[in-house]
Amino acid sequence: MNKTKKISYVAILSALAIVINLFESMFIPPIQFGIRFGLANIISLVTIHLFSYKELIFVNVMRVSIGSLLRGMIFGSQFWISFMGVLFSTLVIMVCHRLKTSLIFMSIMSAIFHSLGQVVVVMMLYSQAMIASIFPILAISSIATGILTGFVAKECLRRVKV
Repeated sequence: MNKTKKISYVAILSALAIVINLFESMFIPPIQFGIRFGLANIISLVTIHLFSYKELIFVNVMRVSIGSLLRGMIFGSQFWISFMGVLFSTLVIMVCHRLKTSLIFMSIMSAIFHSLGQVVVVMMLYSQAMIASIFPILAISSIATGILTGFVAKECLRRVKV
């Protein structure tokens, strides 16, 4: 694939991730305890399978940065909570990809680590160690949302020709 085509695909994936992130945060209310579906993670899973780690990091950083900027929350506490979740999620996606795990397993682990990253940064920002008590609930819900996003990503990859 030539460089221009690759840049175009990565730009489209970044735009999709941003739009899905904004759509979910504005129109789909969180379930109990702030649980979200994590639909933008579908794009992360597609990106790692179509390209490499560098493109995955780019798409995820753009998703958080531009999404936060458009919501008017750049560099506020919500930005850092989101950023840390995406950082943990991205790192575990890279490890799972290197280990050649299934897409569904990768998605579940990504969702769990996204929640873990968010809990860690909330504990640090607000000096609230008790927030860790919510992590088991988030981890269990991450299994369900991870299966959902993994399945959708798998279907997307089956249909996408690069």
